[in-house]
Amino acid sequence: MRVGVPKEIKNHEYRVGLTPDSVHEMVAHGHEVAIETNAGVGIGAADAEYQAAGAKVLATAKDVFDWAEMIVKVKEPQAVERAMLRPDHILFTYLHLAPDADQTADLVKSGATCIAYETVVDAKGGLPLLVPMSQVAGRLSVIAGAKSLEKANGGSGVLVGGVPGVAPAKVVVIGGGVVGSHAIEMALGLGADVTVLDRNNQVLAGLSQTFGPALKTVYSTKSALAKLVLEADMVIGAVLVAGAAAPKLVSADLVKRMKPGSVLVDVAIDQGGCFETSKATTHSDPTYIIDEVVHYCVANMPGAVPRTSTYALNNATLPFALALAGKGAEKALLDNAHFLPGLNVYKGQVTCEAVAANLGYTYVDPAAALTRKEESQAA
Repeated sequence: MRVGVPKEIKNHEYRVGLTPDSVHEMVAHGHEVAIETNAGVGIGAADAEYQAAGAKVLATAKDVFDWAEMIVKVKEPQAVERAMLRPDHILFTYLHLAPDADQTADLVKSGATCIAYETVVDAKGGLPLLVPMSQVAGRLSVIAGAKSLEKANGGSGVLVGGVPGVAPAKVVVIGGGVVGSHAIEMALGLGADVTVLDRNNQVLAGLSQTFGPALKTVYSTKSALAKLVLEADMVIGAVLVAGAAAPKLVSADLVKRMKPGSVLVDVAIDQGGCFETSKATTHSDPTYIIDEVVHYCVANMPGAVPRTSTYALNNATLPFALALAGKGAEKALLDNAHFLPGLNVYKGQVTCEAVAANLGYTYVDPAAALTRKEESQAA
């Protein structure tokens, strides 16, 4: 199969869909790879390194899209990229469609086969292609929050870990999944006073066992959440409903009552955000202030550390990319019940139930859609 990798164009996005090592694997399996010139510069991989791995280098994204059968990216395709998609294209990347009506409409119109990293599952119901970036984002959330707490950045001027004789910052983490657990680890490591809220007692028990008495664990109710948010110096939103828009757990009224100079870090912003006052920001302009509360809502947080992020992501995505290239999308998805939920849009149909429900599309079961395609080809 011809596999194309365009340069990412989202604001300050330096990751790339395939590393040179991944390209070498693709080529070793008999596939052709083309990469847009300078696509790997952000991770320290020059064109020559990709050429040595067996890729051809093309001058523009249009050249890549025109040549390729499968497009491998990191972030959701921007409008100019969506305009280059064809019905015979396989698109494999993060999509986050539930809060993005414009992107969904364009992908439906394209007729392409669009597979989202974030809705692929594993045998335990986890999200294996989201985990690496959730790990990075969780760790970065505390670093970003600590910087936002600085007075020059609008914060209250509290040092996260405090110093002897001065109390540390109170950090509240909403959600004890992958993002939350990595945020907890970083915050505790810096010496913060950390509390986590979750509605799964098993998750809370696991976190308590992992981090010991240094971590406070609280079952999440509306009253418990409100009390802790109002006391917090930093709140990290780390909730996720796979494929769906994030629930708004902190209301605008609650934000208005928070301590002046406190910080909200919304790691769920890719899925619409879990704070009512959240709106997506960029690495070049990462924060804004509402009611004296600093909001950090960068939609591609792991892009700040592209080398670590790209290699971690490729470790997870490469086996799936190889399956798509080796078998074709229909067979690769039908052969793997855990890969199948990754199919979000197929030949003009929305095949992710959460996306269809959020945006008002008719939901089409992915297996049924793919089976009909295979049957029509056989006939």
